[in-house]
Amino acid sequence: MVEKDKLIIENKPVKELTDVHLAQILSYMRLSNVTLGFLFNFNVRHLKNGIKRVVL
Repeated sequence: MVEKDKLIIENKPVKELTDVHLAQILSYMRLSNVTLGFLFNFNVRHLKNGIKRVVL
């Protein structure tokens, strides 16, 4: 059973988001049985460019 009002948020201060970061949040989502996650990269000029939405 998946609760619809849960999500995973991963904060990263890296130069750019890579496949390793995506794999990490996907693992967290599978283990916690959550279908929605966000990767935030705070090392960008505009925060809107550092947000990645992840859905299982």
